[in-house]
Amino acid sequence: MQPNSAEKNLAIVLRGRVQGVGFRWWSQREARRLGVRGTVQNRPDGSVEIQAAANSGVLARFEKAVREGPAGARVVAVEKVPSAPDLPPDFLVLT
Repeated sequence: MQPNSAEKNLAIVLRGRVQGVGFRWWSQREARRLGVRGTVQNRPDGSVEIQAAANSGVLARFEKAVREGPAGARVVAVEKVPSAPDLPPDFLVLT
């Protein structure tokens, strides 16, 4: 999906049981299914950071999904963080 002026950005860090449960790969599948572009990565402190862009309705559905996470995950806190200026045209899992 190419960036456009109707896009909104979502930049969040999720805390809880979010590493070691397939959260990044699940997030990528959800993002691609919905048409969200951006990135997801594990952080050294055990959290997961998501940078995403899409129209506001799609982004709201994606945010709701990642607040739940995959089976085995347990999100206990979500923190807004600064948005990345340039996101890829796809949704990538970063290492």
